[in-house]
Amino acid sequence: MTWKRTLGCVAAFGAGVPLLAQGSGPVNDSGATAWMLTSTTLVLLMVPGLAMFYGGLVRTKNVLGTMMHSFAAMAVVGVLWAVVGYSLSFGPNALGGLLGWSRGLLFLRSIDHTILPAGVPEYAFAMFQGKFAIITPALIAGAFAERVSFKAYCIFITVWGLFIYNPICHWVWAPDGFLATMGPRGVIDFAGGIVVHISAGVSALVACIMIGSRRGYPNITMRPNNLTMTLLGAGLLWVGWFGFNAGSSVDSGLLTTQALTATQASAAAGALMWILIEALHQGKATALGFCSGMLAGLVAVTPAAGVLQPGPSLLLGALATGVCYLAIMAKNRLGYDDSLDAFGIHGVGSMTGLLILCFFIRSSWMAEAARIRPGWNAMHQLGLQVTGIGIAALYSAVGTFLLVLAIDRFFGFRAEPEAEMAGLDHAYHGERGYGMLNAS
Repeated sequence: MTWKRTLGCVAAFGAGVPLLAQGSGPVNDSGATAWMLTSTTLVLLMVPGLAMFYGGLVRTKNVLGTMMHSFAAMAVVGVLWAVVGYSLSFGPNALGGLLGWSRGLLFLRSIDHTILPAGVPEYAFAMFQGKFAIITPALIAGAFAERVSFKAYCIFITVWGLFIYNPICHWVWAPDGFLATMGPRGVIDFAGGIVVHISAGVSALVACIMIGSRRGYPNITMRPNNLTMTLLGAGLLWVGWFGFNAGSSVDSGLLTTQALTATQASAAAGALMWILIEALHQGKATALGFCSGMLAGLVAVTPAAGVLQPGPSLLLGALATGVCYLAIMAKNRLGYDDSLDAFGIHGVGSMTGLLILCFFIRSSWMAEAARIRPGWNAMHQLGLQVTGIGIAALYSAVGTFLLVLAIDRFFGFRAEPEAEMAGLDHAYHGERGYGMLNAS
């Protein structure tokens, strides 16, 4: 490489510690590398977990088509990330800081022998970040499940990943990203509250409103085809989230264990709170409710895992679950068809976590921020968090609006009426998920 660059990572800008810098002669840390490879695998495991979670919630005739939305992202975004996505996200500022860019990072050419000062090969870091890029557009698919063309969806995630995900990732996690450099230690987003869940959640809301409701919604009952599969998918997501959050330390030490503990505490509290709310509100605690509460807790703690202790993490999970429950109730009253509650869980849950974390930040983190900028406090950090949420949400909303409009104009985003009635499995894939003749 002919230029010197500093690589960002989730830990570096979520926790405000500049861990990674290109230098001469860093030594590989086999322990940290092993954990990063494990974390990369765990995050990729979340994608089939998401496919199972979403696939079990739709009707029988759409189970394969819905699961293919997740698996297609593994292929489409997996290729894009290696070719150009990593460069756009973690290359030096280009176009006035709107995105990153480095010719050397195209096809990951210039990192073949690079060991980061954290002791991790840059390939490990690049592949870890690539799994975030894969799962983010796959989350959006839950909002318009059962009613979109497979071709249009593939075009959507291609362009969305390049022009919405990659710039937001650069702003938050690249060392010279403008959200990473605001305030004494930047906007706090340890593992993807803004980059993953705000971008996906807001985009999901815009897309599902523009595309319109499923045929017959809400008058026709649309029962999940396999809640057993949904539960198994949720379990895989919980396990994979340890790689998602704890792996974001890009290390194998104290911060790693702090993030893992916060993740476990918030997820458990979220699941328990949803059970209690349903028991009080509806008289029964459902399996789907357990999954929803677990996800709400995981989503909320994602930006905060590096700065919260276990007690506040429990509180955050419980509070986020209550807010997400109210958001889903509001969706039912407003009537828009976010099929699998992508915005209600991911958008609302992440916003809750990004804001509430300001009042429970670990004292050592806040002390360092105050040392850099005397007088810095929770309210100042809250202002940064609101700014980060607002910029990412607005960019995601406008970008998604224009993208859906263009795809619908030139290709037709929504499935043809006949395809929607027959089911996506047969119409777009020529298969049936369970080999059944019944397509109900």
